[in-house]
Amino acid sequence: MRAFVLVFCLVAAAASADVTEVVNEHIRPGYARFAVATADLAALDTCDPGLLQPAFQAAFDAWLGVAHLHLGPVEDDGRALAIAFWPDPKSLGAKAQRGLMTGDPDALTPERFAEQSVAARGLMGLERLLYPPDPLPADPCPLIHATARDLARMAAEVDAGWGPFGDLLLTAGGAGNASFLSQTEARQAIFTQLATAIEFLADQRLGRPLGSFDKPRPERAEARASGRSLRNVALSLAALRDLAQDLNPDSPLTLAAFDRALGLAARLDDPGLQGVADPQGRLKVEILQQAVRGVRETALTEMVPKLGVGLGFNAQDGD
Repeated sequence: MRAFVLVFCLVAAAASADVTEVVNEHIRPGYARFAVATADLAALDTCDPGLLQPAFQAAFDAWLGVAHLHLGPVEDDGRALAIAFWPDPKSLGAKAQRGLMTGDPDALTPERFAEQSVAARGLMGLERLLYPPDPLPADPCPLIHATARDLARMAAEVDAGWGPFGDLLLTAGGAGNASFLSQTEARQAIFTQLATAIEFLADQRLGRPLGSFDKPRPERAEARASGRSLRNVALSLAALRDLAQDLNPDSPLTLAAFDRALGLAARLDDPGLQGVADPQGRLKVEILQQAVRGVRETALTEMVPKLGVGLGFNAQDGD
């Protein structure tokens, strides 16, 4: 009986080890880095874009390490959208920012700014202020500081929230845990983040600028003004590979598919993905998009049975 109990405990520990690795080595450190990077940005006592841009780039880099996670504290109070509202096809963010720059200064106080449109806040809001395509209607300095402070506040709140929320994932199936009723449910919740993020990468970060062959849309590339459209793709791929490896390190086909996509991105010399307007440049981006979609198909085929999620799993539904 003792031997049986020991074997059972070892099997149970192995089953939960993947979630433990994800929470403690991927998610919590990722949000901690984002909190530090945004705090550093908010602490800069300047409105000089040249001095702010490196800190903005570092904060965006840190966000890409966790941008694929849409569960837990980042979903509370619309934080994920407020941190990075994209795509914004109707330019709602720019319109709202013009109103904030020319309107009531009290709207920029921390309490009131947190109530403003998510489209006007976060990283994309800062990008429009630090890399303006056209002259701004008023001095952007107060809005820059309000946006940076708000971003740092949200990052700190999410970082702190992943203490208790991470514990819910780590104790899935335990007594009193109504959020995750089994370890399988916890693994499935994490895998959902992986599968849907890969799809978003292919369909949005690459698909939007690709548009159609007859009508490519390079102006739709994410973070085009700050020259990091391709960087966002590469950093997202790297973060997702890290998540996949932590979730199930025994997934050689999936990891190899990630490596192929990362290699294609590394060889694509097109920071703003503006080459989609040229047939040859477009072909390279299409090949990368196909490789990203191949990662998802491989992950679904290889990782789903190893993680023990149901055959009816549908990442797009978030089940």
